[in-house]
Amino acid sequence: MSYEDRIRQKRAGMSKSFAKLADYLLDSYVEAAFMTATELAHVLKLDAATVVRFSQHLGYDGFPGLQSEIRDRVRADLLTRPQQAENPESVPGIVIESMQQLALAIDQTRISLDTDQVSKLVEQIGQARRIIILPEGPAQAAAYNLVHLLEPGGFRVYIARQGVTDLAQTVYTATTQDLLVAVEVTGELPYLARALEAAKERGIPTGAIVGAPAHAAAQVADIVLAARAHPALEVRMVIVNAVVYVLAQAIRWRFADRFSGAQQTITKLSNFIQKNAR
Repeated sequence: MSYEDRIRQKRAGMSKSFAKLADYLLDSYVEAAFMTATELAHVLKLDAATVVRFSQHLGYDGFPGLQSEIRDRVRADLLTRPQQAENPESVPGIVIESMQQLALAIDQTRISLDTDQVSKLVEQIGQARRIIILPEGPAQAAAYNLVHLLEPGGFRVYIARQGVTDLAQTVYTATTQDLLVAVEVTGELPYLARALEAAKERGIPTGAIVGAPAHAAAQVADIVLAARAHPALEVRMVIVNAVVYVLAQAIRWRFADRFSGAQQTITKLSNFIQKNAR
């Protein structure tokens, strides 16, 4: 059983200090592979004895035994798996090829993404009373990510339902102080572009985050963030999410004061709710 399997097997019943160590070793094992027990404890603001006890809790004699397995994992990452990946007809080969495709698609979008349009959408979002997202099916994840990333800044973000009547109601109830943003991966839902057209006729600001510049919503919206077109749906889903992330980071930078202290407050409220739950 690997050290990761041992951690996951016992993670649920761990104390806070043990859980902190467990999460660090799962997330930052490369760094931990080259630390002493004292250095690891210092990084996590624990004592070295806790690191030793944690290692023993997992079934090792001490931290050196645990660290030896972590180093084996790092060695496999750097040496063994790259050799296995040389065979394209293997799982390691497919993994490497897929990650390279994603990296290339994201890099192409990085080059082609219009930063002036990003700036305009950031300012429009900052001015809007409400941000209403109109997502197509495959773009649902990106839409929810945008909501999750913006809500801590106090932005009022909503996701509209996809039915024709629902879109009509969304446009009808929106005002010129709102912002309607279509999020498309495939561009195969014609109603979104039509909804943006109807919104523009009513003087409502519009935006679009799309998987390709040729999408219908991109031809209609006032502000367009377009990823580089890619033939694979799965890749387009990832790069549209990447554009959403870029937009959210730009908003967090532009309106840093709105996000200041938000995560700490949310964490405190979360702890309070859990502590007082009945």
